[in-house]
Amino acid sequence: MARTEYYDDPDAPAPNSLVVAASAVVTDEQGRILLQRRRDNGLWALPGGGMDMTDSLPGTAVREVREETGLDVEITGLVGTYTDPKHVIAYSDGEVRRQFNVCFTARVTGGELTLSDESTDLRFVAPDELPELPMHHTQRLRLQHFLEDRPAPHLG
Repeated sequence: MARTEYYDDPDAPAPNSLVVAASAVVTDEQGRILLQRRRDNGLWALPGGGMDMTDSLPGTAVREVREETGLDVEITGLVGTYTDPKHVIAYSDGEVRRQFNVCFTARVTGGELTLSDESTDLRFVAPDELPELPMHHTQRLRLQHFLEDRPAPHLG
């Protein structure tokens, strides 16, 4: 299923769903950040996805990281909340979503890096390599907030 992301675009379709989601900035011992290249739009992104009725938000991030990367993680902190109504995601099945995303920090506790059907590539990326990667503005914002090492989470 294809996915198109819009930000502050007057031509974006009107949302028809609201989804609670979680993502995670997973780092390794060298301070590199785990990213996936999404199959549905070809852009690099943090692992994450929608919350199930039986999940907590931190549990959603842990589950999504495992499903999308094969790695087990432990949540270590909070980057922020991301609820900007200017960000709209349209899917080829007709869903047009506003997403409420809570972005956590996490560390690897086990598992093996494994590509899922949602991605075409997975890798740990050094912070100085991030500007070179094709990525949506909203992903860059989360990474920027993480790299700023803010004393309090972003609330937006």
